Amino acid sequence: MSTAATSIDEAYFMDSEVWDEGEEGYSSCIIQEKDYLRRSQKSTSGLHILDLIDQGALDPDPKLYNILLKKCTQMGKLEKGKVVHEHFLKSKFKRDISILNTILNMYAKCGTLDDARKTFDDMPMKDMVTWTVLITGYSQNNRAEEALALFPEMVKLGLKPNQFTLSSLLKASGSARSDEIGRQFHGFCIKYGYEWNIYVGSSLLEMYARCGQMKEAESVFDGMVNKNEVCWNSLIAGHARKSEAEDALKLFWKMQKQNYKPTHYTYSSLFGACASIGALEQGKWIHAHMIKSGEKLKAFVGNTLLDMYAKAGNIKDAKKIFDRLEKRDVVSWNSILTGYAQHGLVKEAVQQFEAMRRLGFVPNEITFLCLLTACSHGGLLNEGQHYFELMKKYKVEPELSHYVTMVDLLGRAGLVDRAQQFIENLPIEPSAAVWGALLGACRMHGNIELGTLAAERVFELDPHDSGPPVLLYNIYASAGRWADAARVRKMMKDCGVKKEPACSWVEIENAVHMFVANDAAHPQKEEIRRMWEKINRKIMEIGYVPDTRHVLLFVDEQERETKLQYHSEKLALAFALLNTTPGSTIRIKKNIRICCDCHSAIKFVSKVMEREIIVRDTNRFHHFSDGNCSCGDYW
Repeated sequence: MSTAATSIDEAYFMDSEVWDEGEEGYSSCIIQEKDYLRRSQKSTSGLHILDLIDQGALDPDPKLYNILLKKCTQMGKLEKGKVVHEHFLKSKFKRDISILNTILNMYAKCGTLDDARKTFDDMPMKDMVTWTVLITGYSQNNRAEEALALFPEMVKLGLKPNQFTLSSLLKASGSARSDEIGRQFHGFCIKYGYEWNIYVGSSLLEMYARCGQMKEAESVFDGMVNKNEVCWNSLIAGHARKSEAEDALKLFWKMQKQNYKPTHYTYSSLFGACASIGALEQGKWIHAHMIKSGEKLKAFVGNTLLDMYAKAGNIKDAKKIFDRLEKRDVVSWNSILTGYAQHGLVKEAVQQFEAMRRLGFVPNEITFLCLLTACSHGGLLNEGQHYFELMKKYKVEPELSHYVTMVDLLGRAGLVDRAQQFIENLPIEPSAAVWGALLGACRMHGNIELGTLAAERVFELDPHDSGPPVLLYNIYASAGRWADAARVRKMMKDCGVKKEPACSWVEIENAVHMFVANDAAHPQKEEIRRMWEKINRKIMEIGYVPDTRHVLLFVDEQERETKLQYHSEKLALAFALLNTTPGSTIRIKKNIRICCDCHSAIKFVSKVMEREIIVRDTNRFHHFSDGNCSCGDYW
């Protein structure tokens, strides 16, 4: 080595950029000899410092490899990292465990787990750090089973897990939704004295929350001496995932009282909780709080806010949020498309999709599902078939959900025979949901023969689903085939299948009021019945005629009409009219599909009461105004 050779300690690495934005090479390696600096700056390899080592101009040193590898990891320069790895393997330090751990970490952080595993397997020796790095890599890249499988191997070697090992294993348990495995690791946390470590405690809390075990999650939370925002966010998110909006909001208020600052993850979870139950007023309050806090409308939280407004029935504000997003991603586009599909705004959905394509965003499987759903709800048969074929152009492989939607599209349009042919020609085995979509279409169009066939297929594939037997019963009852209807009901009783009770609810002044048919439990039951009787007289005067076809009981016509008058959505509507300001919008949610009679009645109510009434059922939103519905009576 010449006397001009410079050690890595004399080079200036730590505070300078190793690579610039393009593919120019190393830009600021300062060494003592100007000649080396000149050659360094002219190099375009990006790793010319390795060339200097090969030329004998620079002494090799383990620190050099570590610095270069860490820079590659930080900047995501995987290919350059592989070059450093290859050079290192030719050096005299090739068995240095510290550098090998750095290489392993680089592959894990860059998401190339196969390279990480090969590096791991080839290592001559492994300490606790090595195992932890690979376990963490698998855990952070959604390969939970592989992360969990490493633990028994590690224990057999007599290695003791540290706080980072246990945290990653708990994260993997949560990702796998396995609280049984997670509880075992909880035991290890206690055994090794890490239970109240803030890092491990946060992961333990997150694991229980992700597995839906909220009592255990709260127990861990309450026992933590030191808490941080991550702990609060994990608990709030856990309640949000279970649609426990009230619990999530209580934690949010408590979090602020204890001077913890909410983050965009906090707000995102809260918006998700409100979206799950359609709690618009609470969602608005949280949105206002977020604005006051100075939190920017980034894509992550913006997408959940957009979704909240759409699911709570306010598609106008959902569109405003979409338009104000600082930066949109494919999730943003999918969220607004989902909103349009749910609200039956078919033309807007198609226009939005075409705008998405023009701006260079690549649609994925969710994008096409939203679009096909919109076409199905709007009766756009040709457009739906076109977009189903367009999936091939984007190399999006149809999934079961896409096939279900196509059957629904054909069936709603009355093409039940074509829908059957579509099912029979599927490249995969039809699921219960596929046949269920055909059954629903047969119920809509009164096709008893094909409906019976579809029902039989569903019974075979999912004998515990109450929906299909109810649909088949309704098909027979609507056709007056009471003996067949009775046979279906007996079969349901024998199999223990029960129909989900219909219920509707409204949110007024942050309180949710729930109703069932012929509800006699509400404190205002008498006022509600009198109100509906008054409304019923008004709407009959302007043309409303009860649709008794959908009272599926073998009773006389007068009793059929009486049965119709106290459906849950009508009671909820009467209650809302009693307890809201004249002219204000009424929002009702229902747990099953709205019946045709209630749909007809609410159209008339919107006219005589001069109210906008929004009903969200399991299929979609219905916006009633001035005697019309946004669905155009096609749903």
